[in-house]
Amino acid sequence: MDRRKFIYTSGLALASACMAGKLQAFEYKRNLDIKPIMGSWFEFKHHSEIEGTYWNPQFASFTADQWKTLIKDISGLGMEYLVLLSVADNGKTLYPSKLQPMYDLACPDPLEAVLSAADECNVKFFISNDFWADYRDVNKMMTNKEVAILRAKGMEEVAEKYGHHKSFYGWYFPNESGLFRTIDETTITYVNDCSRMAHDLLPHTTTLIAPYGTKSIRLDDQYVRQLERLDVDIVAYQDEVGVRKAKAGTAGKYYEALYHAHAKAGRARLWADLEVFDFEGDVYNSPLIPSSFERIHAQLADISPFVENVLIYQYCGLMSKPGSIASIGQPRAEKLYTDYSNWLAIQKRP
Repeated sequence: MDRRKFIYTSGLALASACMAGKLQAFEYKRNLDIKPIMGSWFEFKHHSEIEGTYWNPQFASFTADQWKTLIKDISGLGMEYLVLLSVADNGKTLYPSKLQPMYDLACPDPLEAVLSAADECNVKFFISNDFWADYRDVNKMMTNKEVAILRAKGMEEVAEKYGHHKSFYGWYFPNESGLFRTIDETTITYVNDCSRMAHDLLPHTTTLIAPYGTKSIRLDDQYVRQLERLDVDIVAYQDEVGVRKAKAGTAGKYYEALYHAHAKAGRARLWADLEVFDFEGDVYNSPLIPSSFERIHAQLADISPFVENVLIYQYCGLMSKPGSIASIGQPRAEKLYTDYSNWLAIQKRP
């Protein structure tokens, strides 16, 4: 397949619809070159209260049955992978722990609930190994010895409590590295230390990171050499459309270059972290809201040729199955669920 031609024609069709003022009436045709969404980030509590305005209160009151139903709702859309953003958040945990007090949640053990449901649905979970301190201080999270000791104890506890679940597929290292030009030494040390611990605890698990700064990477031989040193199985680069650093339909060229860099390095599978959100107001200082599916379709078409799998940030709070006991009652989230479900049905037609 001519990847450049694919991107050009897909983008041209959507752009023509926009120029004609017919975006809302855009008719999707079956196109198997566009990859479906294969998974999503997942959370019990959004780390930013203002960003999580429209779902944090609902999630705090979720019962075990609601968490289990949420997994089934996600699986029903054909998603196979979930990435738990965090097991702790700035001094409190999101599961019953001996290391820190737990957040006040209606469900006594939401992690057990979702992993049990994932076992039944054949969903694969990447389990976070952080945020044991303030996630906003990324350098401290990556380099501080006391935090590293607490993180190691947390990984041991999580592996002991939940490692028996078949859905415990891998580990996610959530301290996001900004890849400005290349992969810095701090990131390599942090990721490799986490990977060593992960494989010591659960040898057959898969590891994943999701760095930002995708458009600023200098994809030269130096980047390839650094990538060769990075001990991680999957890198899901953020497309940065939701945070308005890139426009829908323009990030494909970065993933094309990454495709060649990863092929040259012969290490780390290339996935995408596609942002399905927008901000209600200012970036980072207002509630997250679902994007239109039209925009998301353009994002999918743009990067599909270059990545193995597309994950989204995120189903939780931004997509919601109408009528489900796990619905958060937000019409925009239900609309995005319905729009994506309808498109997926078109893709599955013979």
